[in-house]
Amino acid sequence: MIMPVRTAADLLPLLPELVLVSGAFALLMFDLFIGESRRVLTHLFGMALLVVVAVMIASGVGGQGEVLSSMFLRDTTADVLKVAILVVSTLAMVYSWQYLRVRDLYKGEVTVLMLFATLGMMLLVSSNSLVMVYVGLEMLSLCSYALVVTDRDSPLGSESGIKYFVLGSLASGLLLYGMSLIYGATGTLDLESIAVAAREVGPSTMLVTGVVFMVAGVAFKFGAAPFHMWLPDVYQGAPTPITLFIGSAPKLAAFGMTYRLLETAAGPLDDHWRIMLAGLAVLSLVLGNLGALVQGNFKRLLAYSTVSHVGFMFIGFAAGGAQGFTAAMFYAISYALMSAAAFGAIVVLSRRGFEADQIDDFKGLNARSPWLAGLVLCIMASLAGVPPFLGFWAKLAVLRAALDGGLMWLAIVGVVFAVIGAFYYLRVIKAMYFDVPEGRAQAIEAGRPLRVVFGVNALALLALGLAWSPIMAWCQKAMIGG
Repeated sequence: MIMPVRTAADLLPLLPELVLVSGAFALLMFDLFIGESRRVLTHLFGMALLVVVAVMIASGVGGQGEVLSSMFLRDTTADVLKVAILVVSTLAMVYSWQYLRVRDLYKGEVTVLMLFATLGMMLLVSSNSLVMVYVGLEMLSLCSYALVVTDRDSPLGSESGIKYFVLGSLASGLLLYGMSLIYGATGTLDLESIAVAAREVGPSTMLVTGVVFMVAGVAFKFGAAPFHMWLPDVYQGAPTPITLFIGSAPKLAAFGMTYRLLETAAGPLDDHWRIMLAGLAVLSLVLGNLGALVQGNFKRLLAYSTVSHVGFMFIGFAAGGAQGFTAAMFYAISYALMSAAAFGAIVVLSRRGFEADQIDDFKGLNARSPWLAGLVLCIMASLAGVPPFLGFWAKLAVLRAALDGGLMWLAIVGVVFAVIGAFYYLRVIKAMYFDVPEGRAQAIEAGRPLRVVFGVNALALLALGLAWSPIMAWCQKAMIGG
């Protein structure tokens, strides 16, 4: 058998990933030869690298296509998600510099790990094979485990890191077992070939069982109830910029993984997995919102809030079809920006020896800094789904998709818990505008660059809420033309 001749041109669709991995390795070597006083160069290089790769993808450099024996697929869906991932990852790097530096936690490895985690996310959303799905997922997971324990002297951080590693490994095992069952039932690892084989063999016991385990693994990675037990402890124990990173961009990668595994590979079995995702959506909405109601720690509140937002994303998945996945993608992008801004508020208000991770730490913020209080108000309003902020249109999109998909009961559940969820966001607003701080008010020491980035991030939730159509159009193009 004559093998086809491979040339460098065959790898052009993979060019952004090659640039990113080459830059990450170069940065790893560069960091060995610079002193502590010039460590900012490492961070600036990492951010510049992410921006360059984002521009390459947005400009279409390398073109679309399949490489690596069709295991890697670059299409419109992948490009939209990758640009969003790179933007949010860059935001996380901007937020992390001052926070980690003043606490003597910043090492060059932090930037390198973020870059490799971003590479894992990019591979994940371009997966066209179960092998590539697992490679991308493990690259993201292993880097995330290391980032969570950045503060090795923190008992809480070490505990959360161990919990994250153990439960994350369990999730990977469930996903891998589901993949092995699907391979056994279909005899192929290619996602499109799996869909063809699934239509031919029908919903066999082995195939359906594989899909069940795969959905469980996906739910673990999203942090959906009842697989959310790791989320509050990890969010609280990790340094806030690391929490910002693992709580925002990976949700976009998880969306890409879910789309590839369920819609592309298990599409013929959508009657089965749509029911499972609808049940997970209800559980996430109930447990996430009720759990957030009783939290005094702001990071834990945001963790339970994440569970509830995952529930809304799952409503879009359960609706199915191009409209359902378009709504879910729009929600994932919106939530990534909102989550980055919410944790960014903690970073901006924190200083050495004071973490600003309690709701009580926001008391009287309006008296100290009306501008910052107004920005936090925008973030809370968007998370609560108040019009005209971006979060409102995201919720409206998934609820409309549920109605069009014949899931009126699920849309009603979503509306009820959207109202319940607004209460704990109002608690933060009340603390800022109506409560008096206990003791001496903490000074705000965030530098001007950090404040500017936070302001842009928060106000973008309002600006994009007023002009949300382009983002929705990109998502529709990705789902219909991807």
